[in-house]
Amino acid sequence: MRSGMMEDKNPSAMETRQINKLEFASDLENISLVETFIDRLKDQYDIEDNIYGNMMLAVIEAVTNAIEHGNNCDCNKSVCFTTYKEDKSLRFCIEDQGCGFDPAKVPDPTLPENLEEPGGRGVFLIRHLADLVVFDQSGSRIEIQFRI
Repeated sequence: MRSGMMEDKNPSAMETRQINKLEFASDLENISLVETFIDRLKDQYDIEDNIYGNMMLAVIEAVTNAIEHGNNCDCNKSVCFTTYKEDKSLRFCIEDQGCGFDPAKVPDPTLPENLEEPGGRGVFLIRHLADLVVFDQSGSRIEIQFRI
């Protein structure tokens, strides 16, 4: 029997539960809804300050990208923000209604030729602040995970 099969038999080891779902119009003012929610998570799960800071910055950056780049600040389009608690981690899913992008084509902002270019800094930050970052194939959904 494969080890993955054995892990599936222990539900407490990989228990996942949705703890929040917000859907809001693509208006930058709605970022405060996400900030307030993350503040509550810090208290609820006694999250260390450095993890909280990384979490706040990465998640807000992803939500901002969904609003600005994914939905082009079109208030008729929405952003879906879902949070899951998984054993000793929190996973945030942010999805927009845009056409998506290829994250592999985002330029590395630390390369000399890109230092003065504005693109790629947000994705770079998210990738370096989170414990795990996954984009779906369309590029319109990102999952960001933090161990807490």
